[in-house]
Amino acid sequence: MSATYRDIINNGLWTNNQALVALLGLCPLLATSNTAINGLGLGLATTLVLLLSNTTVSLIRNLVRPEVRLPVFVLVIASFVTAVELSMNAWFHDLYKILGIFIPLIVTNCAIIGRAEAFASKNTVPKAALDGLMMGLGFATVLFTLGATRELIGQGTLFSGAHLMFGEIARGWTIEIANYKGVLLAILPPGAFIGLGSLIAVKNWIDKSRKERARKETPVADEGEIAAT
Repeated sequence: MSATYRDIINNGLWTNNQALVALLGLCPLLATSNTAINGLGLGLATTLVLLLSNTTVSLIRNLVRPEVRLPVFVLVIASFVTAVELSMNAWFHDLYKILGIFIPLIVTNCAIIGRAEAFASKNTVPKAALDGLMMGLGFATVLFTLGATRELIGQGTLFSGAHLMFGEIARGWTIEIANYKGVLLAILPPGAFIGLGSLIAVKNWIDKSRKERARKETPVADEGEIAAT
């Protein structure tokens, strides 16, 4: 059965979140999520690539022979990653220097090629575009949340470096916790793994709680009805 638009939104943001469920794209996620702005920057770049590549793959899905579909999909993704990389270098140069190699490495993000192969190549343009957008936003949300948490615990700040993305007007957006020295572990690589594991645990706990609540709210047939069947 074809996925509905509601299913696509729910899958991208929660049910099949690429960072919390599929566990794809972990290398850039863990490496760049030391601050909220860094996570947001890479998350939005990935979202844009997902949106554009999914849309393009859906447009050409009937023109590409099955034998060469994967190389063609990779070429499409690489083209959009190059465009995004050059745009960030031009307009967000300082943020681009911080994110460094992880911008061009978006090409190797399994979440992007996976959505192109599993969804965009089999669905219409509107659904493929929505899938790319929702999967990207779900990934970006995890990046931002993990980055904000690590920055807050590790440095005692929030939105540090916001001017790198939003311009000079954002220099005053940084929130600081007074007299807090921070926990170094949070901004080191082990802190990234601990933070991501904690987010996955929270999601699993919420899903389990929802299932338990739904089970309790489901009406149970009485013994007479069971015997009659």
